[in-house]
Amino acid sequence: MSEQELPPWLREQVSRLQQLQQNLQAIMMQKQQVEIEAMEIGRAIDELKKIGPDDTVYKNAGPLLIKAKKDEVSKELEEKKELSNTRLMVLTKQEARVKDNLKEVEAKINQMIAGAQGTIGSSASNSKIQNE
Repeated sequence: MSEQELPPWLREQVSRLQQLQQNLQAIMMQKQQVEIEAMEIGRAIDELKKIGPDDTVYKNAGPLLIKAKKDEVSKELEEKKELSNTRLMVLTKQEARVKDNLKEVEAKINQMIAGAQGTIGSSASNSKIQNE
């Protein structure tokens, strides 16, 4: 059965399912990027803890590295880490919500298909009975 042969109500649900799958994929990609960013920030914080308070520290400023104070860099990294963790929580909640919606739409599609098959099956058996 091609997509154009599907009834409009089923086509609409399949379209919604595809859109939810795309949303889920985008959220998962964002989540992965944030997780990587959080790991890199964590490693940078760990490295900063290993050096002395008077050691020279540099930070990125676009394409440049500029000299900075360890305390300031540590504070910036901690703030970035906190922001990353918050974004990760939000993305995790969005991911769960989209997965729940996906399950609902899949169940609805399966119900619709089962109902349509039941209708087709019962009308086919009714026509057999009438023909006999």
